[in-house]
Amino acid sequence: HVQLVESGGGSVQEGGSLRLSCVASGYTYSRYCMAWFRQAPGKEREEVAHRNSDGSTIYADSVKGRFTISPDNAKNTLYLQMTGLTSEDTGTYYCGATWGGYCPHPQLPAARYAVNRWGQGTQVTVS
Repeated sequence: HVQLVESGGGSVQEGGSLRLSCVASGYTYSRYCMAWFRQAPGKEREEVAHRNSDGSTIYADSVKGRFTISPDNAKNTLYLQMTGLTSEDTGTYYCGATWGGYCPHPQLPAARYAVNRWGQGTQVTVS
């Protein structure tokens, strides 16, 4: 049974930083593509970034240069380090597990449908 648990969200001022964590159980994320998404109120869920099974990472244009995905294989945890936060980054952040080795580009509609399991989400508020 695959379970994903996100944590690390909170309230920060613009320009601040946060590090989100996604702990996976029942799932060895290093074998698959795993992604971070976010959803702002009234908007569709959009991908922020993903890490493919070969270790390559792809970012949405809106976060490139500010967000970084990093793994901790020993803890089966995927982190999302966020810096230079703006109000546009406000939303609920979800990690998503796929059964494939590679994910579609974050800005393709197919990105969302590649995810087979979602975490419960963690709230990020930037003001």
